Amino acid sequence: QVQLVQSGGGLVQAGGSLGLSCAASGSIFSINAMGWYRQIPGEQRELVAVVTSGGTTNYGDSAKGRFTISRDNTKNTTYLQMNSLKPEDTAVYYCKMLIRRSPTYSVVYQYWGQGTQVTVSS
Repeated sequence: QVQLVQSGGGLVQAGGSLGLSCAASGSIFSINAMGWYRQIPGEQRELVAVVTSGGTTNYGDSAKGRFTISRDNTKNTTYLQMNSLKPEDTAVYYCKMLIRRSPTYSVVYQYWGQGTQVTVSS
């Protein structure tokens, strides 16, 4: 099996910074995209940022210019550095990875982290 474990997050004042990390472990052959999403209660989960296996990044409009996604393939880990945080960034943040578990089969599975609360006070 595969498990994603998130760390980081918490409470910060507006204008501050926070970092999140998400590490995958288990039966992993390769990891395609790694991404971060966030969800406010009562709303749909939205894309924050994604990074492909080739290092190409893509950001949601709310994250552009303030957040940076990165990945360390040697650690099967993705990071999200969040700067200039705003109260509207308050949400539960989830990481997601597309993981190929077998060198024999090309099937890719989607896995989610457990979620981390980020709260930005005004």
